[in-house]
Amino acid sequence: MSVSVKDVAAAAAVSVGTVSNVLNRPDKVAPATVARVQAAIDRLGFVRNDAARQLRAGRSRSIGLVVLDSANPFFAEVARGAEERAAREGMAVLLGNSDQTPSRERAYLELFREQRVNGVLLTPTDLEASAVRRLADSGIPLVIVDGELPGGGVPSVAVDDVQGGMLAVAHLLEQGRRRIAYIGGPHSIRQVADRLEGARRALAGVPEATLEVIELDALTVLHGRDAGEEIARRSAADRPDAVFCANDLLAVGVLQGTAILGEVRVPDDLALIGYDDIDFAQSAVVPLSSVRQPARAIGAAAVELLLEALDSEGAAIRHVRFQPELVVRASTGP
Repeated sequence: MSVSVKDVAAAAAVSVGTVSNVLNRPDKVAPATVARVQAAIDRLGFVRNDAARQLRAGRSRSIGLVVLDSANPFFAEVARGAEERAAREGMAVLLGNSDQTPSRERAYLELFREQRVNGVLLTPTDLEASAVRRLADSGIPLVIVDGELPGGGVPSVAVDDVQGGMLAVAHLLEQGRRRIAYIGGPHSIRQVADRLEGARRALAGVPEATLEVIELDALTVLHGRDAGEEIARRSAADRPDAVFCANDLLAVGVLQGTAILGEVRVPDDLALIGYDDIDFAQSAVVPLSSVRQPARAIGAAAVELLLEALDSEGAAIRHVRFQPELVVRASTGP
């Protein structure tokens, strides 16, 4: 049999209102009374009905977070940063994985609306998606993570991925590589498109250099492995001498794919660089060069922007942008 607030009030010889204050506003109750009520709660094994409390208040203690790929260690670190910052405010983070699928993203956004979460942190599959716009217009605070809505009408946290793409390809050019391939996709994902733009800008000043764009359906190790095998099957004259991958999972896959056939050596025949600098990058058989972005700081900053929006409806819309960092390892040269 469940224990009610009335049971606690009777056991502590106080009113139901006093128990409610102890649960929600303990600073308004005398310390001795708080101790007596808490003792009754512990003795009876009372568990508060948080769902009912949320319905009455119209707000929960939860924050929704939807990422493109929860299996990607980068997004795991973003979630950890968000959880650490939210915990300091007594809030929890509910994680949803869209798997780069718009329909799954829409389902999570609708679920979070129904759950009356305090707000949503979102890495969108498509910044132009109507579902994102509807959420922004529904009154639920929204923060875009690792991107920015066109027009800038919603707070956002991002990394300068154009600069990151420039860093990666400039490094390959400095190593003497001239036939460069960019592997990523789909290009509807803002990060993939921006990193490609950065690659093109880096190549603009080197007329003898070429850029081959290989668009994939997803940013996974398996997709990278398929791309690596395809490159390894080419003749030496037809294949690139360097590959820039849109993330480290793809780069790990390319490394595996070239190793399977054994025809292409990294970095001798093919310089390889990824993006994110996940733990797998430095522990690969050939440690991967990468472009680092501060994943945990991104998650924490997103929660901070959400808290600002919750504290004041008229708060100024802020856009936080981090700068990427080039990390050089064995996969791009000696």
